[in-house]
Amino acid sequence: MDLPAGISREVEDTHPGRSRITSAQAVHGGCITPVARIQFNDGTSAFLKWSEAAGVPTDFFREEAHSLRALAATGTVRTPAVLGEGSAWLLLEWLEPGRAEALTWQDLGRNLARMHKKQTESFGWKRDNWIGSLPQSNSRHDRWADFWRHERISPQWSRARASGFLTEENERLLDRVMRSLDDLLAPGDVDGPSLLHGDLWNGNVLVLSGGVAALIDPSSYRGHREVDLAMAALFGGFTADFFREYERTWPLTPGWQRRRHVYQLYYLLVHVNLFGMSYVTGVRSALHGALRD
Repeated sequence: MDLPAGISREVEDTHPGRSRITSAQAVHGGCITPVARIQFNDGTSAFLKWSEAAGVPTDFFREEAHSLRALAATGTVRTPAVLGEGSAWLLLEWLEPGRAEALTWQDLGRNLARMHKKQTESFGWKRDNWIGSLPQSNSRHDRWADFWRHERISPQWSRARASGFLTEENERLLDRVMRSLDDLLAPGDVDGPSLLHGDLWNGNVLVLSGGVAALIDPSSYRGHREVDLAMAALFGGFTADFFREYERTWPLTPGWQRRRHVYQLYYLLVHVNLFGMSYVTGVRSALHGALRD
């Protein structure tokens, strides 16, 4: 495949030791931007994602790079190393795909729990970033329920309402959920602000040659650790061994089943705002689940 000439030059200029790009091969992925495996004339490979679209924000790739570096710095989970970045591209270490082995998912569950134990004093992040192609506000809060209410549910709900996706009954259900958040999400304050992947669906787990699972495409911030587990459970693809090993490493606080619905509500609203009405039924189900005793 042909790369945009301007991006090819920027990548080559950023990595003069590798000199020129000799080939580019489209690979699976890249639902927002094109992606390719590129090869340099010294024989090394890398993973490149880029965009020429005017609608892609200039900090889109830089925020992904920032999240990847934060995850890598914990020394817990495998991530691709950031090799370079520009306003319209991101160059990452090439990770050779493989197959899951006997301990792949157990190791990932344990390592995710270890990553979540890397904590700080407040919920949020020092910068805003993106969830898919939608803006994600990360303003800091001392109380977890305040963060989830104001930085996660309210912005996505307002967007969905403005697009005409939500009914009056859904609005009434949401009002009841929002009034319950202080009590329902109190364990988040007890557990503390963990470093999160932030978008942990199965498509953002890459099993490598040798059976190690790597995390890709993060939208990181500091939040309640159960958010990552809720997203992992939402669309499937994570084994029971993954969840069991996580709990062995750091047991969950009772009541996590109801909290899971509240956390999945955010991701379902994101999908409504990205893809439309087909996810509204899931939003309603999550609201009812959050209200269930």
